[in-house]
Amino acid sequence: MRVTQSMLSNNMLRNLSKSYDNLGKYQEQLSTGKKISRPSDDPVVAMKGIDYRSQLTEVKQYQRNIAEVHNWMDNSDSALDKATKAMQRVRELTVQASNGTYETGQRENIAKEIRQLKEHLGTIANTKVNNKYIFNGSNTTAAPVNMDNFTVAADNSDVNISVSAGVNLKSNVTPEPVFEQELFEELENFASGLESGASEEELGAYISTFDEDINNIVNARADLGARMNRVELIEDRLETQKVSAAKMMSENEDADLEKVITDLKTQESVHRAAMGVGARIIQPTLMDFLR
Repeated sequence: MRVTQSMLSNNMLRNLSKSYDNLGKYQEQLSTGKKISRPSDDPVVAMKGIDYRSQLTEVKQYQRNIAEVHNWMDNSDSALDKATKAMQRVRELTVQASNGTYETGQRENIAKEIRQLKEHLGTIANTKVNNKYIFNGSNTTAAPVNMDNFTVAADNSDVNISVSAGVNLKSNVTPEPVFEQELFEELENFASGLESGASEEELGAYISTFDEDINNIVNARADLGARMNRVELIEDRLETQKVSAAKMMSENEDADLEKVITDLKTQESVHRAAMGVGARIIQPTLMDFLR
């Protein structure tokens, strides 16, 4: 086969073009820190990257949901703590009032404090967080307790929030039996009994009633605490999944910069050598001697 100057020149230019492509690829990897810049560079890496990124996005959304769960639960627990203290004060006053040594004026003062505590409990039941009533189920726009006459029109539905794949966790505390109608009626009846001169036995009977109300609050807090512990376990698992997904995405997409720099330096040397050889391949022509 006859080899001509044109063939040598074309082969040299083609090889130089490939060398430029390799230089461009390494320089792009070095500047972006990524193995590929477009799906066509490596479809397998691109598809895996989409899957890992979707998984990471999903985990981050669950973490945002858990932040909302914490908001509901932390505020509910704080409100129930205040309700417990209020009912403990009610019980303390009940024990005092059932003592036969208290006079009419003293009982009336206790009745006034009982009514103040009743209003305080109504306010707790109407706790709002982010403009939502947290003790009225999914009907978060309406107050569960009417503070004018202390009637309870509560929604006992659950507020479920997705915290993991296939896991919906109850985030609220239902108003019953913690803030039910009977609680406010019992407090009002007790205050009225103090003012009307009820007997010691009649007043003392309210102690067991209020003990039951306190137990209802304690039980609600215990249930809430159990759910809060589960949320923490799920939160730890999501954080582990987030780290794992981010690591896999990095290993799949991120370029090994040390290797890229080495390859770039090697390719530069190869390119310079190719250009040096190419300069020798291009032979002088008659025009070079006519100058």
